[in-house]
Amino acid sequence: MQSIGTTGAPKAIGPYSPAVRTGHLLFISGQIPIDPATGALVGGDIRTQIDRVMRNLQALLEAAGAGFEHVVRTTVFLADLDDFAAMNECYAKFVGDPPPARSTVQVARLPRDARVEIDAIAVVP
Repeated sequence: MQSIGTTGAPKAIGPYSPAVRTGHLLFISGQIPIDPATGALVGGDIRTQIDRVMRNLQALLEAAGAGFEHVVRTTVFLADLDDFAAMNECYAKFVGDPPPARSTVQVARLPRDARVEIDAIAVVP
C-alpha cells in the first residue's frame, strides 16, 4: 500500500492519507473545497466549491499517474440537495465518458462547513 499526496491538493486534516494506492486501485479520500496553496476553504457558490474539489481530485489522480478517465466510482456529499443540478453541471466538465458510477447524498454537515465533499475510486495503469 502506498500513500499518495501532492502539493496540488490539500494535506490531510486528520489521521488519513489523501489517497492510497494498492495494486491497480486508487482510493481518494473525500475532498472538500480547500485551496491547497492557502489551506483555506474557498468561498463562493456551489459551482466554485465543486470546481475546487474536482481540481483537488484531479491533482491526486495525476500524482498517481491517472486521470478522470480511470475513475470508476465517486460519492458526492452535498450539504443541500438543492445544489444537485449545479453540481452535475460542474462535475460533468471533469469526468469522462462513460462517467463513473456515483452516489449523491445530502448530509447534515461537512468538515469546515463546506457545501460539498467528493471521494473517488480509480483503476490506475
